Amino acid sequence: MTPAGAVPGPVVVFARHGETDDNAAGRFQGHRNPPLNDRGREQAAALAERLASAGDLVGEGAVRVGHDGVTGPVPAVQTIWASPYTRARETAEIVAARLGLPVTFDERLKESDVGDWAGLTYLEAQASDPAAFQAWVDGDPAHVFPGGESLAQVSDRVQLALAEARALDPTVLFVCHGGVIRSALRAAGHPVREPGAAHNGEAVAL
Repeated sequence: MTPAGAVPGPVVVFARHGETDDNAAGRFQGHRNPPLNDRGREQAAALAERLASAGDLVGEGAVRVGHDGVTGPVPAVQTIWASPYTRARETAEIVAARLGLPVTFDERLKESDVGDWAGLTYLEAQASDPAAFQAWVDGDPAHVFPGGESLAQVSDRVQLALAEARALDPTVLFVCHGGVIRSALRAAGHPVREPGAAHNGEAVAL
């Protein structure tokens, strides 16, 4: 039985990359690879400062709590994994420089392959296929992005990375994407709807 106030095993903190111009325009990015914009770099720096300044990441408000049994103090980040896409790579490197830690890049943390929706705005995707768009909003695991992957496939690879990270010493930071964070939150029992599982530069402890 986990003692009161203790974390039940290693914690993984999921941090969404800073803003890109696609984010600002409300576009699906998927495997598109834009860099951070100026606001995104500011968000990454602010995230880095929050993570560096808090002894208890949750108790001192550096990150918010997800829904996977995090009940006690969450210690400082000790390991950083990141998606290889430029927006996540840049965010991770800003955080890593502030924390004095290396970064490991992991393909399993890539954003969902949204296929033919890449580059479309949310309104354009909704107009092109209202039923599929609603399935994405609702988080239906059977939803398959046209020409891309299913939400179930995204969840499978994210859960593999999460299980591997939890075999390490706490605390592991995943610098990744909104779809990845949403997948992890849903698997932990929190039925997040899209868009907006996490804001750019926001972090969630699971």
